[in-house]
Amino acid sequence: MEYTAIDRSLFDREVSKPGEAEKITRPSLSYWKDAYRRFKENYVARIASILMIVIIMMSIFAPMISPYEYDEQNYLAINERPSKEHWFGTDELGRDIFTRCWVGARVSLFIAFVVAIVNSTLGIIYGGIAGYTGGMTDIIMMRICEFIAAIPQMLWVILLILILRPGIMPVIIAISATGWISMARLFRGQVFQIKETEFVMASRIMGANNLWIIFKHLVPNAISPIITNMAFVIPNAIFTEAFLSYIGLGLPLPMASWGVLASDGASKILVYPYQLFFPALLICLTMLSFNIIGDGLRDALDPRLRK
Repeated sequence: MEYTAIDRSLFDREVSKPGEAEKITRPSLSYWKDAYRRFKENYVARIASILMIVIIMMSIFAPMISPYEYDEQNYLAINERPSKEHWFGTDELGRDIFTRCWVGARVSLFIAFVVAIVNSTLGIIYGGIAGYTGGMTDIIMMRICEFIAAIPQMLWVILLILILRPGIMPVIIAISATGWISMARLFRGQVFQIKETEFVMASRIMGANNLWIIFKHLVPNAISPIITNMAFVIPNAIFTEAFLSYIGLGLPLPMASWGVLASDGASKILVYPYQLFFPALLICLTMLSFNIIGDGLRDALDPRLRK
């Protein structure tokens, strides 16, 4: 067997100093700083976040600077098309659609955020108790969840609205009545993975009660799926409120929400399509933004995707 000499010019000599070999090339980052860094690298999620901030800010300040009230009727400007005076046009009562859209954004976003908070709180408490206690308690509590989930959520919501009468609080109660099921199941699964760890066992030995352990140890260690789930709950709540208002079970007149505006505009879509276009566009942009943000948070908060 013949051997060929290797040309030394193919190799570069390492000229670094001995101390540089042990230098840390990547800065040490905490979990949240690393998650924020990865979220910033997701340009689509960043654009969705900026868009969502713009929509929220407009819902707060646009009605304040608008020269029109959301329920102000002007019979001399009925069904006017978009113009300098009325950027989104007017409806059949001469009300400014631009103002009503952003007042409706306040209502729809308020309902969505409150529903997300209520669902998360109820789901964490219920799922935490079921997962931490285990045994027969867990079996009974999960069978209750399965019984509630066996009936479509929209049917529950419609039945509760018919009982409670339309309004902001009845809509929140109706959506939250069954919306916590998914959070309870998610958090229960996280609790099963965490409750046997050493720090939980140490707290139990030192006499900490169950609620203290759940909120002190289990919730912080399962915060990433909780945040991700909340990001997906918000667009679902916006769609549910819009659907209820569309079928006449949402907010009572003359209150405005995106669903109410979409319902009013749908009946005149062939004659005045702009009355449906603007509230529908805002609903679509908001739901799309929150779904993209939820995907970005899921990728950023998952330590297995760390590079």
